[in-house]
Amino acid sequence: MPDDPASSATRAGLGFDVHPFVQGDRPGGDPAVRPLFLGGVRFEGERGLEGHSDGDAVCHAVADAVLGAVGAGDVGEHFPDTDPSVRGIGGTVLLAATVRIAIEHGWRPVWCDVTVLADRPAIAPRRDEIRAALAIPLGLSADSVSVKATRPEGLGLRGDGIGCLALVTVARIAPA
Repeated sequence: MPDDPASSATRAGLGFDVHPFVQGDRPGGDPAVRPLFLGGVRFEGERGLEGHSDGDAVCHAVADAVLGAVGAGDVGEHFPDTDPSVRGIGGTVLLAATVRIAIEHGWRPVWCDVTVLADRPAIAPRRDEIRAALAIPLGLSADSVSVKATRPEGLGLRGDGIGCLALVTVARIAPA
């Protein structure tokens, strides 16, 4: 009989998040008021994403992947949009908090793979910045973070938002 998955030395978690762009007629529709953050990196001149937090769909997807890998629920459970203390929270701050939860459960991230789904902005020119920004709260080196992007090619997310799919692998923390 196979080993109990709960006793495994590694696990993987899958996360997904999607946010619409803030509309120009709403507060924050102006990029100067609600900037776009993806993976903790600010994209100047781009409209931000709706959300109780900073709307960083990349950090949110990675955070959900971390939580999923350790069986600790999801971002909405730990950081509900009804909690005023997390209003406007930065994506990397939220991600660092989920990594602390993982550590409390006896796990640490060892690998992160991200795919951004967006017509704009272009991700490739900022890929290394995003990798470095995600690596910090994950406690990884940038070479343990992969960031890719694809365009929806006219299917869904028709230029009105950004989605992200993330896979995070965690390893059991060895007892001291």
